[in-house]
Amino acid sequence: MASNKDKGDDTASQGSGVVLKRQVGLISGIALIVGSMVGSGIFVSPKGILREAGSVGMSLIIWVLCAFLSMIGALCYSELGTLIPKSGGEYAYLKEAFGPLGVLGELPAFLFAWTYTLIIKPSIVSIISLIFGTYVVEPFFGDCAEEYTSVPIKLFAALSILIIAAINLYSVKGASFVQNFFTAAKLLALVIIILVGFVQLIKGQTEHLEPANSFEGSATNIFKYSIAFYQGLWAYESWNQLNFVTEELQKPSKNLPLAILIAVPLVAVCYILVNIAYFTTLSPQELLSSGAVGVDFAERTLGPMAWIIPFFVCCSTFGAANGTLFASGRIPYVAAREGHLPQVLSFIHVKRLTPFVSLLVTTVIALLMLIPGDFDTLVNYFSFATWISYGGTVTGLLVLRVTHPEWERPFKVPIILPIIFLIASLYLLIAPIINEPAVEFIFALLFILAGLLFYFPFIYFGVKVTCMDSVTLFLQKFFKVAPSTAKVA
Repeated sequence: MASNKDKGDDTASQGSGVVLKRQVGLISGIALIVGSMVGSGIFVSPKGILREAGSVGMSLIIWVLCAFLSMIGALCYSELGTLIPKSGGEYAYLKEAFGPLGVLGELPAFLFAWTYTLIIKPSIVSIISLIFGTYVVEPFFGDCAEEYTSVPIKLFAALSILIIAAINLYSVKGASFVQNFFTAAKLLALVIIILVGFVQLIKGQTEHLEPANSFEGSATNIFKYSIAFYQGLWAYESWNQLNFVTEELQKPSKNLPLAILIAVPLVAVCYILVNIAYFTTLSPQELLSSGAVGVDFAERTLGPMAWIIPFFVCCSTFGAANGTLFASGRIPYVAAREGHLPQVLSFIHVKRLTPFVSLLVTTVIALLMLIPGDFDTLVNYFSFATWISYGGTVTGLLVLRVTHPEWERPFKVPIILPIIFLIASLYLLIAPIINEPAVEFIFALLFILAGLLFYFPFIYFGVKVTCMDSVTLFLQKFFKVAPSTAKVA
């Protein structure tokens, strides 16, 4: 196992070879987490949570519990990230935890890389970009029918992906700058909503927040709340984003847990205050009928300045897509470096020092996925697949506690936290199926299992495709990329 010391944290490499440089500091790390978490969720999830929870009071409790669960997960990942200071997030942790346990030990890591590289991360980029396109187009088309706006929405979504990809392909520092800038912009949007909410509270607009009325109509089916959690956890998604770029983070044993401890509570407080602000102005019925909660809130409270909220939503989604693409390109990079994906995906641009090919592949898949879809269905699909990987990864944390208690752990969580997280993961996987079996859960599971068709012949049995060496050489010359021949300590 690689050393989990911080020796050489600020160097580009040790020895010779082309490697990723440690260019992401604490502030950029916080901005990456906050910028990736605060995207489309806070502007679309309140409606879904309220619909499933049934009341204002329970919806706010769901937001708090989602924050609590995200914080536990982030703390568990802090231990894993400082114990195994490798990029790739769950992939690196699953491989380290289960790889030595037997001939099939690397299968969980492979299935994670398979699912995230081809479906989940590119799809998230696409969905966020589609929401960006929607808010760009809305001021020009207003209430026109959806069929008249779908093409412009997809064009703006594609344009945003291409711009973000160009920035990330060109420079890590450039991507970090974009993340810092748009994180500030989106936080300003949340601050405006929160301040307006405080003004409404001072005016006495608390009708929908009164304890006597706020829990009226709460759902009584415990399994129904799982979908509400899916909606809320979608808004908190990306709390693990910094774990994907550990090898580019300065002083990871210190900055990884510190960035998480600052970023996740900051987002949680903002989300809860924004939801309170929504309910000072919009009734539960108005919120449920709203197509864009933030826009309706602004129109009711900001008058002629209401345009600033759609503008900041565009900034928010653009920044979230940038952060997601920045991290998602590292997953195939690390998996390919370990031999689980085509080798060329691990190659680094010789001048830009970015994982060029893996970022390009993620971008192409994201562009291909720019198709209209039902938001709730997509969230359910992603959440089901994602929580399989989350649960498996935290199980790996417990396995490493047993198999390697002697390894240095710069950051260690109480054992009760991963246990709570695992129980919650099982609930989030089983409860939606019990409540309302849906085809998206079957599709998610089948796609994950389809990875077995590639794992056994190409990884387990080592079948070689004769033309791959020629293809790899051509791509290496065409994109001016080189193998990562040295690793950052």
